[in-house]
This record gives sequence, C-alpha cells and structure tokens, in this order.
Amino acid sequence: MERCGWVGQDPVYEAYHDMEWGVPEHDSRALWEKLVLDGFQAGLSWITILRKRDNFRAAFSGFDPNAVAGWGEAEVARLLNDPGIVRHRGKIEATIGNARAWQRIEASRGFDEFLWRYVDGKPVQNRFATLAEVPARTALSARISKDLRAEGFRFCGPTIVYAFMQAVGMVNDHLVTCPRHDAVAALGR
Repeated sequence: MERCGWVGQDPVYEAYHDMEWGVPEHDSRALWEKLVLDGFQAGLSWITILRKRDNFRAAFSGFDPNAVAGWGEAEVARLLNDPGIVRHRGKIEATIGNARAWQRIEASRGFDEFLWRYVDGKPVQNRFATLAEVPARTALSARISKDLRAEGFRFCGPTIVYAFMQAVGMVNDHLVTCPRHDAVAALGR
C-alpha cells in the first residue's frame, strides 16, 4: 500500500499526511486555525503554507481567535511586513474578521458543533481508489461555505471548505490504497 499520490517525497508533506490529514478534529480553536490556513492557501500550494505554519502561528498569537478578534490596522501593518507569512492584505483582514465571526459562533453553539452538524458528527467515509475520483468541491462544501459567509467569514469558498473538510477529518479522502484510509476511518467511529 502506498500513501495518497499528492504526498510525493517531501518529508513535510509525508508527516502532515501521516499524522494530521483526515484525523477528526473537534477542538474549536484548532478548527479555526485550519480554516484560516486553508484560506491563506488559496492560489498557492499547500506545501507553502505548511512550511510557513510555525511562522503563521507566531504571527497570529498561536491562532487564538479571541486575541486576533481585537486586532486593527496596526496589526495588519505589522503582518504585511512579516516575511515569514503570506503577506496578503485581504487574507489578513479576513482572518481578523473571521476571528470575530468565530467568537459569535463559539458563544452561541460552539464552532465544533456548528461544523460537525453538517456530517451528523461523524466523518463521511469515502472510498476513492484514484486521485482523479476525489472532488475539489461538493454540494455540501458549497452549503457550508454559504453558511460560513452568512456568519461573516471570508476566504471560505466551496473549494477551500472542501480542502478544510478533508484536513479536519469531516471527510475521509485517503485513497483506499493508502494505509491511512482504514486508520483514519477507525478514528471516525
């Protein structure tokens, strides 16, 4: 059995694939971090974001949405000058706004509950044999995207949301030929 084909030979990708990708995540803060990072990935390769993830964590106060929600133009300016992250004003400003949206959802019903209700609290267990079968977006990711935008989130289109769903284990898109498929499926039971 071989890893999913998108991993290649990069040790950073291998570790991410083998330890994180597809593992069901229920910590609200960690879910927010992953959604933010997927938003920053738009237009870039995921490996770029993975290699900068520690820099992002340092720049965004450990991805504490309660801290980030209070930020303003001074912090935006600081981040635009930080070479360790992706310096995109729209994505930075969206992250601050997304922290405020996260706070509202977290206070009312919990961000974890808000997201996992779409899959009835259990990962969707896909059984794809090839990468060509794996969709870039689904009707469900479009619905979640629409609902997130209604809550005030930005940089969360259907493709970003589907990548997020894969990353946090809302869907198991490890190929059936990958040793992680059954291991991740067991975590979702």
